[in-house]
Amino acid sequence: MTIAAKFEIEYLQYLDAEGKQVRDDLPEFAKDLGHMVELYKLMLSTRVFDAKSIALQRTGKLGTYASCLGHEAAHVGIGSAMRPEDVYAPSYREYGAQLYRGVQPREVYMYWGGDERGNDYQKEPARHDFAWSVPIATQCLHAAGSALAFKIRGEKRVAVATIGDGGSSKGDFYGAINMAGARELPLVIAIVNNQWAISVPRKIQSGAQTLAQKGIAAGLYSIQVDGNDIIAVRKAMEDALERARNGQGGSVLELVTYRLGDHTTADDARRYRGKDEVDEAWAKEPMKRLKHWLVAKGVWDDAKEEAWKAECDDWMDNEVNAYLETKTQPVTAMFDYIFAEVPADLAKQRDYVLSLENKAH
Repeated sequence: MTIAAKFEIEYLQYLDAEGKQVRDDLPEFAKDLGHMVELYKLMLSTRVFDAKSIALQRTGKLGTYASCLGHEAAHVGIGSAMRPEDVYAPSYREYGAQLYRGVQPREVYMYWGGDERGNDYQKEPARHDFAWSVPIATQCLHAAGSALAFKIRGEKRVAVATIGDGGSSKGDFYGAINMAGARELPLVIAIVNNQWAISVPRKIQSGAQTLAQKGIAAGLYSIQVDGNDIIAVRKAMEDALERARNGQGGSVLELVTYRLGDHTTADDARRYRGKDEVDEAWAKEPMKRLKHWLVAKGVWDDAKEEAWKAECDDWMDNEVNAYLETKTQPVTAMFDYIFAEVPADLAKQRDYVLSLENKAH
């Protein structure tokens, strides 16, 4: 029998579920313990932010919200590996990556509160990143288009997109990676495999042995990573970004993690997954393993943790207040930023809405 092709998918891990090193060849950034503490602090900040966000939704001060509980290592690992000049096309729960790149919690709250001004990030480098994408997988095409522009212009920039395990089954994802492989584009797509596409489990989402191998079909470098190990995520991302920046093409990374919370605040995950499964995932969660590793290195302890949580609480209070004090846009704003010249039918609707508002006053 003649073999047309063979492939293997490497699995990358540095820290096991207990925070013990499973290999000695730590990347350079992980040898800087001060830097690793800063990454842990951002992961902890992200978790505090997430808990506060859910509380805001439950008290009626926020619309439907997508939790990032359990994704902290994957998201912070992605954001911290990127350069300021790179471009990020997120889906709708990668807050750790976005916080690293300058998105403010108040902007997240504005978006989930129904105010599109939240997508107008005010700080660099997030200011030139893409808005949140709730339609599944379309952000992969936006990133691929950016990567094509970078190549045409000869710019050493990389476009990064994140997608869930369910999103990796969409045609938009396949179209993006096919273009990246055919044109050798500087594109990195990270599949954050949290095991559940709303209520659809990974085991029936795809017949592929790994989700990473989907990139092989497009001719991209592909790897599976322990998505709860921030060292592994950051290392895999750095390598992929470097290859892309040097003209060696794109990559697909599968970051294996778990969605510890509901899909969104409109979901009840208890309806489709059991307690034993969730308990097992909590035993492997990303915060615990990095904390154990840092404590063993002598650079972190419970006192520092409590002090940082207190700072995070103050930070979140300021961000929540900034969100709640933001003045509402005029009702006409929903018509004013879609077309350069408002079509007649929308102009008629605009006038009607204004008349209702004038009657109310």
